[in-house]
Amino acid sequence: MNRSRIITLALLMAVVLLQWPVWFGKGGWFKVWEREGELAKREDANAERRLRNAAIEADVRDLQTGTGAIEERARQELGMVRQGEVYVQILEGATPIPAVKPSPAPTDKAPAAPASVSGSPATATPAR
Repeated sequence: MNRSRIITLALLMAVVLLQWPVWFGKGGWFKVWEREGELAKREDANAERRLRNAAIEADVRDLQTGTGAIEERARQELGMVRQGEVYVQILEGATPIPAVKPSPAPTDKAPAAPASVSGSPATATPAR
């Protein structure tokens, strides 16, 4: 082999040996790319958690400062109804119950006796 060819191969091997840790070593480029991907995933998860925490903080602030939020929560979670209110619940997909006509209420009074035709109205006595 030619002497210049040996020197070229030796220099090429030296470059490969020096570059190997940069690309494939413990802190190499491939590890950096993997870590950047993991970092991006964790940043996305943290952003979602920040939004959730902000919503919880707003809810806590409303509960601490106002009675409206407490009342709303009691109505939704505990079924609170104020005195004098009527609670109506509409069920989705439920079969409707047919309306029933109320029967006439029984009366305690007996029907009045007809007045006599021959007698005067002053002499008629009402039935009890």
